[in-house]
Amino acid sequence: MAAPIEDHALIGDTHSAALVAKDGTIDWLCWPRFDSDACFSALLGCERHGFWRITPDVPVRRVHRRYVRDTLVLETEFHTDTGAVRLCDFMPLREDTPRLVRIVEALSGEVPLHMEFAPCFGYGDRTPWARLIPGGVSTKAGPDALYLATDLPLRMERSHVLADFRVPERQQQAFVLSWHPSHLLPPRQPQAAHLLREDTLRWWRAWAHQCLHQSRWRPQVMRSLITLKALTYSPTGGLVAAPTTSLPERLGGVRNWDYRFCWLRDATLTLLTLLDAGYTQEAQSWRDWLLRAVAGEPDELQILYGLAGERRVTELELRWLPGYEGSRPVRIGNAAVSQFQLDVFGEIADCLYHALRHGVCSDDEAWDVSVHLLRFVEDHWTEPDEGIWEVRGGRQQFTHSKVMAWVAMDRMVKTAQLRGMRGAQVDHWVALRARMHAEICARGYDARRNTFTQAFGSEALDASLLLIPLVGFLPPEDPRARGTVEAIERELSYEGLVRRYHTHKTRDGLPPGEGVFLACSFWLADALAMMGREHEARERFEHLLSLCNDVGLLSEEYDPTARRMTGNFPQAFSHLALVGTAMNLARGDGPGQQRSQ
Repeated sequence: MAAPIEDHALIGDTHSAALVAKDGTIDWLCWPRFDSDACFSALLGCERHGFWRITPDVPVRRVHRRYVRDTLVLETEFHTDTGAVRLCDFMPLREDTPRLVRIVEALSGEVPLHMEFAPCFGYGDRTPWARLIPGGVSTKAGPDALYLATDLPLRMERSHVLADFRVPERQQQAFVLSWHPSHLLPPRQPQAAHLLREDTLRWWRAWAHQCLHQSRWRPQVMRSLITLKALTYSPTGGLVAAPTTSLPERLGGVRNWDYRFCWLRDATLTLLTLLDAGYTQEAQSWRDWLLRAVAGEPDELQILYGLAGERRVTELELRWLPGYEGSRPVRIGNAAVSQFQLDVFGEIADCLYHALRHGVCSDDEAWDVSVHLLRFVEDHWTEPDEGIWEVRGGRQQFTHSKVMAWVAMDRMVKTAQLRGMRGAQVDHWVALRARMHAEICARGYDARRNTFTQAFGSEALDASLLLIPLVGFLPPEDPRARGTVEAIERELSYEGLVRRYHTHKTRDGLPPGEGVFLACSFWLADALAMMGREHEARERFEHLLSLCNDVGLLSEEYDPTARRMTGNFPQAFSHLALVGTAMNLARGDGPGQQRSQ
């Protein structure tokens, strides 16, 4: 069985990423891109599906992990009765060859260690041909090849590569793993110490130094920003939702999705987070990725795209993988790509509007794209959709979707005003914006309960409605906005966190049951602060921070009963929300103002 989700840490090179468990096992790695086939897939199965472990060969009394400050270099210390060793794991920033480096350093005494290297390509479906060569081992299967370089003597047992060794006190032993196309020769391997100092520590520290945020939460904000940078595919600027697939929203359940793609819904939150933290270049790259991805006819717009804007992300089931703790099916690709989700039009307009406001280059192309998309919203905003939660139980008239359609119209009016535009077209948008607002308030609001509801005519609540004051649809002092926040706080809260909705009351096409969605809990903290309940907002925020694992990472969801993380990990949306709430509370004048004005 794989380690608990929260027992993992992330390493990456802004092209791909790996997960490292507390026992020194790498049980997830996709190479050469985030969305490539995994060569270590034990996370979703067992050891025969691929792993790489370096761990003491004696009982471990204590494990301590940390990231080297302001970097993505992971250090795991193992303390045993015979001594202590430190395992340093990292992926050097890539110039050409993808690499993963592991360095074992003896801190005290002498600890017997065991190394077992057992890749399995194609998500654990293709056992490679392995052969020992001078200076290491080469493994190949189909188009993929791995080269593990080390000066240790290695031995083979079936397809596994093994080594038993000891490291003298204050000495080090290095392993450098690289991927290359199987038809090419293995690449030359630089010294591990050089890769650590020059290509990794120096780069991450220089990047972290650009951060402008200063508050008592800076360490947590910095860790989240580094995580977000690690989830950015640097050649294009696209941000993947998570580096994993099929980690379950409910242990043993079927809500298992592939998140190794870029969602348009993250657009505004990503842009504002990067800008507020001082990362203008990253914000520009994200905005440019967005414009490239959405180019084309509006009715062809997708809610998610590949790392470079690819449109085909066909969903498949990998039936040979038993899934994380038996959570099946294991999926790659994502069928939600074909859904109609009206809210993403609002996110695109909102993102481009804030890019203009903050001086991120806004050209005629961005304006033309915005106008093109807005015409589609005008013609289709009254239609049902699958909504923000990508339900698979049929389209509905989701209130949040209508609010975000209003946001699209509102931001276009404000963008036109920033550009100094006047005339009949702008007047038409203003009138349509008012009509949309009135209809949403009439059909999406339950006056008897003083709350907006999940869908027109529905009695169900939905945490996405917490965004009503944050996006400026209603001011926080409006009784309808306040009533909605209070209803969600009262009816969707669980153990101090917030459910997306009650899965047994919503027709989402799946069996009921899931963890609580962490981003929703951050939204509630934001909404409470906007309503003047800042002390309660800070308490909720501190509680959310306490759910981070020992190295500061969050998954998509959390199970308060089992007290375990669930969902894909680490989750960009959770870390974006963490940074946003920290910045909002640090400002002290209420969040959401940048989005609503």
